[in-house]
Amino acid sequence: MSKEFKNKNEWAIILGGSSGLGLATAKKLAKHGLNICIIHRNSRAQLPEIEAQFNEIKKQNIDFLSFNIDAVNAEKRKQTIDAISEKFTDKHKIKVVVHSIAKGNLKPMVSDENQTLKNDDFQLTINAMAISLYDWFTDLFDANLFSNDTRIISFTSEGNTKPWENYAAVSAAKVTLEAITRNIALEFAKFGVKANCIQAGVTNTDSLNRIPNADEIKTHTLQRNPFNRLTTPEDVANAAYLLCKEEASWINGTILKVDGGESLQ
Repeated sequence: MSKEFKNKNEWAIILGGSSGLGLATAKKLAKHGLNICIIHRNSRAQLPEIEAQFNEIKKQNIDFLSFNIDAVNAEKRKQTIDAISEKFTDKHKIKVVVHSIAKGNLKPMVSDENQTLKNDDFQLTINAMAISLYDWFTDLFDANLFSNDTRIISFTSEGNTKPWENYAAVSAAKVTLEAITRNIALEFAKFGVKANCIQAGVTNTDSLNRIPNADEIKTHTLQRNPFNRLTTPEDVANAAYLLCKEEASWINGTILKVDGGESLQ
């Protein structure tokens, strides 16, 4: 396996990297030699399983950092970036930032039995799942931690255009995330930044399974996907890796579908 990023003192920052797409991407990038820093938020009960996953990453003989914090908290973000800066020498730079924060509200708009979406629910979801990318990106940029060829990768879903019940707040966040990613691609291109968004197909992750009608979504996806299977986190991680390669240096400001063609019908 090619380790094209090995010994280059380059890092990937994974926002939301303890499970799902973020963890799979961290593992993939580590295999190719990138040093990994994972920002995650988990309870003490979850830590043994997560540490086992992190130990698998460390076996790739790369440098590894992790911070168990609320990534949306501005003070915690500043403290973490300060800690990263202290760990880095002048030679260390961030090559990749992956945004995989899944902290959204799944309330319905209409219900006789449950609480319904309110303005605050939208604001909290959009802030966590979209604006947090901009907050982390600009703070890392201001700290002069980026390489001269940094790749920004965010994750969206087909819910960006198709309405799903209980998904309104997350859908609004995904559209916002795409807009932020595109504008980073435009306004920071002169600094060597390339920013792209991956639209993953329906993937069997904890985030999906929190949606009330997740089983129906999976069944429908298996019927319409040309390959009759769900997208895996590894499918998405492979695409994220491709966007980090030198050969992808002219890809900027796009939404890349990684779904086996399920969005075709």
